[in-house]
Order: sequence, then structure tokens, then C-alpha cells
Amino acid sequence: MSLFSKEKPAEQVFVKGKKLSCNICGHDKFIHREAQLNTKAFSMMNIDWANKSANCYVCDNCSNIQWFLDKQ
Repeated sequence: MSLFSKEKPAEQVFVKGKKLSCNICGHDKFIHREAQLNTKAFSMMNIDWANKSANCYVCDNCSNIQWFLDKQ
């Protein structure tokens, strides 16, 4: 078995109660990814794990990525 399992199927996403649609093609199904927002300072100190992460939604049709930062 591969280290990386098959990704989840594309699905509709809601952000603050509104259905997300692609800015480029208008498609409404996305694959969720999480991306780390690295900074020079944390990378230099070798503590990249302390950086914030963003939720990324990749359009299942055209691969456009929409990024969202969780507000705390």
C-alpha cells in the first residue's frame, strides 16, 4: 500500500454558509488540501511546524486553488 492513500472524492464546499464556486470556471466541486504557510524566520530556526496552515480547495474541473486562512 502506498504511503499516500487515494484522495477523497470532490465535493461541494460551504464557506460561512455560502456554496463555494470556482473563480475561473464556475464549477462547484473541490478537493480539500491543507498547506503550511512557511515563514523565513521559522524556517531559519528549523521550527516550520509552528507556522500557520491554510485550507485549500482545488477545483475538480480546472485545478484552480482557493485558499482560506482560519481566523481565530
